[in-house]
Amino acid sequence: MAAAGVAAILSLMVLLPAAAFPCRTPRPQHPDNTTASKLLGTWLYVAGAAQFPRHLLEMLLIDHGHLRVEPHAGERELLITQRVAVGDQCLTNNSTYFEITTSNTTLVKHAKTQQTVGTLMNLSSEDLLLIQYQLQRDRTYSGLYLYARNLSVSTAHREEFEHHAKRLGLSEEEVVYAPWKTELCQAEEIGKGKDPCTEPVAAVPASPPPGARQPGSTGN
Repeated sequence: MAAAGVAAILSLMVLLPAAAFPCRTPRPQHPDNTTASKLLGTWLYVAGAAQFPRHLLEMLLIDHGHLRVEPHAGERELLITQRVAVGDQCLTNNSTYFEITTSNTTLVKHAKTQQTVGTLMNLSSEDLLLIQYQLQRDRTYSGLYLYARNLSVSTAHREEFEHHAKRLGLSEEEVVYAPWKTELCQAEEIGKGKDPCTEPVAAVPASPPPGARQPGSTGN
């Protein structure tokens, strides 16, 4: 059940269009001609936040993860390969991609349906990647995913993420940091000749030194 559930959370299915986001949430990122090159490479999973109970449970099961962004169809579409470690399994999903639209918004879309399943939001550092989504069930549930170039995410940037979560109506208990206690997915990547922590040439400088809180804490 856990593996199937996390596979579902990776694909971010049945979500509202990005235009349905409340006006008081963080603003979508406005791309420029350098956006695609800055997104390329490996992003490490830092934290997630979810109102939907099953998604929150699935986030609690994730030990670590990363996504790999690669070029596709010019500079407007970028392929996403996501990997997360759950128990003794490393789950892979490649059903989504980034689309940099002509209206200057970077969307996350499902490869088969072309449905918008999330949007890239503004943060103060280009070394951080924040994806916001909404899920429609009996009501609208909001959620966030935070990725970074490395795990040295400062206290200020963690607080910025938590502030965005709060503005979406998410509580402290609905914010979960990945503990990174194992090296399951990293070992598999290295075994295939890939370094999960390699950054692209176009990557911006590293994140600030780690703050008081470390990966693995929940909430604040």
